[in-house]
Amino acid sequence: MVGLDELAQYIDKYLDVNRFEDYAPNGIQVEGRHKIRRVVAGVTACQALIDRAIDQQADLILVHHGYFWRGEEARVVGMKAQRLRALLTNNITLLAYHLPLDAHGVVGNNAQLAHKLGVKIKGMFGEGRVPLAVYGELEEAVSVAVLSECIEKCVERAPLVIEGGPELIKNVGICTGAAQGYIQSAADLKLDAFITGEISESTVHVARERGINFFSAGHHATEKFGVCALGEHLSEKFDLEYSFVDIDNPV
Repeated sequence: MVGLDELAQYIDKYLDVNRFEDYAPNGIQVEGRHKIRRVVAGVTACQALIDRAIDQQADLILVHHGYFWRGEEARVVGMKAQRLRALLTNNITLLAYHLPLDAHGVVGNNAQLAHKLGVKIKGMFGEGRVPLAVYGELEEAVSVAVLSECIEKCVERAPLVIEGGPELIKNVGICTGAAQGYIQSAADLKLDAFITGEISESTVHVARERGINFFSAGHHATEKFGVCALGEHLSEKFDLEYSFVDIDNPV
């Protein structure tokens, strides 16, 4: 068991949250129990995850996608009210970490996906004050089809592939979630391939015209690994009961 403030302060420091200008607050978003023994983690704090946490009598929910996004409806009505009511009624704390959990060099979404795909990270790239994306090398060059199969096995869904680059892939960029806009930066680095979660109409043309292979492997599917790794880390450090709940999302 650990105190909520101690746990939140530890994560804030571990993920270095003060470096980031984010789209939503990182850390405690909904205050519930102050003594934490049982943690349920998931990608997004949707109603289905809250219901599962209630069933498991969780003290705390740990997520990558929480609430209170910049520019969203401010009123607590409808779906937002239902979610908050469920958390507050059951005295469950919600902790959310967005960009800091993308960028972390060990438990981050990008580092975790790179590790699972066998990409040895050489550096980071991207826009904004803090680079989020990683790039590196595979141990040996592989075909587009082989990398696609490797991604499918890792994230448990077949990626959408735009073959715009070389037939053999060695140098790879990764930024999970909705980072299709980073393809230009990946092309500037002369990478053979860029892997992310989502794709836009314009991405197809950029891949073909800039000569880079593009893999869209799903926003949810590529971002399961960071919160899971963070939950496992916290479980070991603070001797917590921990479980990861994967609420299916095809996007």
